[in-house]
Amino acid sequence: MKQYYFLALMAAVYTAVYFTVPQLFYEALEGTYSILLQVIPILVLVFIFLFLFELFVKPEKVKKNLGEHAGIKGWFFSIATGILSSGPIYVWYPLLSDLRKSGMRTSFISTFLYSRAVKLPLLPVMVHYFGITYTAVLAVYMLATSVVVGYLTELFVNGRKR
Repeated sequence: MKQYYFLALMAAVYTAVYFTVPQLFYEALEGTYSILLQVIPILVLVFIFLFLFELFVKPEKVKKNLGEHAGIKGWFFSIATGILSSGPIYVWYPLLSDLRKSGMRTSFISTFLYSRAVKLPLLPVMVHYFGITYTAVLAVYMLATSVVVGYLTELFVNGRKR
């Protein structure tokens, strides 16, 4: 129900801006349209992933490979997919939400999100500006920290459920 209040509030704000400062209204509309054009291809890709996920991935598989007893394989999978993922982070939220509902550990979701900071296409540029040692140490540090953050997130989230 809250989402409808928010929608009504935003419609009221846009209507007020339209009648008070029409130029600002059109600029906001153009900005929204521009962002929408950039996001649509990624959203289509994520919805394709969601469709394939629902079609082929069963909750038992998720629980086995990314659930409570996944072990080190789950950590490596979360890190690797985080590094390889691309696009804006918010388009990954629906897929991660579905995975969580299917039994994926909270720690693996956090690790995935944190590991996105390491971008393979940008590593050569970083090596050029900062050197191989700095880049390697920073990447290893970020990936190790992603596991720590994942573990701590799970502790705090699961602690609040009790």
